Amino acid sequence: MKLPKSLIKVASLLAVFVLITNCSNETLNPNDLNTFAPQFRCENGFADIYPCNDYDLMGHIPIEDLGGSGAEGNDSWGWTDSTTGKEYALIGTTTGSAFVDISNPTEPLLLGTLPTETINNLWRDIKVYNNHAFIVADNAGSYGMQVFNLTRLRNVANPPEIFTNDALYTGFGSAHNVVINEDSGYAYVVGSSTFSGGPHFINIQNPTNPILAGGYSAGGDSHDAQVVTYNGPDSDYSEQEIYIGSNGNEIVIVDITDKNNPVNISTISYNNISYAHQGWLDENQTYFFIGDEGDEISTGTNTRTIILDFTDLDNPTFHMDYFGASVAIDHNGYIKDNIYYQASYTAGIRMLDISNISSKSINEIGFFDTYPENNATAFNGAWSVYPYFPSGNIIISDIEGGLFIIRKSPN
Repeated sequence: MKLPKSLIKVASLLAVFVLITNCSNETLNPNDLNTFAPQFRCENGFADIYPCNDYDLMGHIPIEDLGGSGAEGNDSWGWTDSTTGKEYALIGTTTGSAFVDISNPTEPLLLGTLPTETINNLWRDIKVYNNHAFIVADNAGSYGMQVFNLTRLRNVANPPEIFTNDALYTGFGSAHNVVINEDSGYAYVVGSSTFSGGPHFINIQNPTNPILAGGYSAGGDSHDAQVVTYNGPDSDYSEQEIYIGSNGNEIVIVDITDKNNPVNISTISYNNISYAHQGWLDENQTYFFIGDEGDEISTGTNTRTIILDFTDLDNPTFHMDYFGASVAIDHNGYIKDNIYYQASYTAGIRMLDISNISSKSINEIGFFDTYPENNATAFNGAWSVYPYFPSGNIIISDIEGGLFIIRKSPN
């Protein structure tokens, strides 16, 4: 006998309720999270009002709920609690940092906010190490680096709470970004007034007692960076700690294994450089994907991604340009499982298959547009994306829209 749709819907909701109840004090299996049906499936090119291809809208929290009236969104990161398996979105806003439980992605729960240390500001950056969030802000006076113990999110009695720091590092004032190598337990703050804007090294192996460990000023100001324990194709640098800085007019590669003696390896630029904003290595550490935040404005091209060949770190070379389907400006991008997740402001998040990058082949295989108004060359829409949750949840921080949780549509 075929059951009525209404009865099926009630049974589905009851199953979800039972799952949430049973998991409230137990460890979550990431596979369990796949039982949640999206709020809006991507059907006929839309999930609710949002243009999409192959990615569903699981949940959404507006920016005013995260940061208050008049707030805007900026950077974001994620944390998976290794004890409980729960997933959390960490969202920067102009007024502070918001912490959201997305274990039920269809009903994301704002647990609380950590207010800005000094003044409201447009740029905030968050990274995670050893169950702690490390937060910096640009153009924010004597902000320093806030440290927040994320395990406090396990027991929030009356959300949303107003949190306080667990520690505050004051070795610099404001800074544009913080980068962490989880292998080594060091944070690298860039774009501060120290070390000419280059990386400011901080030992965070004891997260609530950050210690200055040196810095590197010879490369000049870094807007963003990636630091890895290197295991790529250049055997000269195996197991060394390598810093890759996106420095506006060039990319710098530095061996920072010895914090007291950083060694410049090489620098590289590329054609029509406007502002080398942020980059990320592929998972083989062979190719580096750069987003230039100014080239769409200065040259009038469609969204351009520059790919550099890092097979030889002493002699990096240009590999190819990839051009997207619109004139939107690309911003932050990250790589997982041969997919480059590219936050492209007004064009939302674009998913690019890079599995054949060695053959200079890149294909867009999906997207989710959080800014449906247009795909103009403008600073609106998707700021950043975090694709690393075990469940397959992907979070997007949007300037005007707040937090979006999406997931690949089932086959």
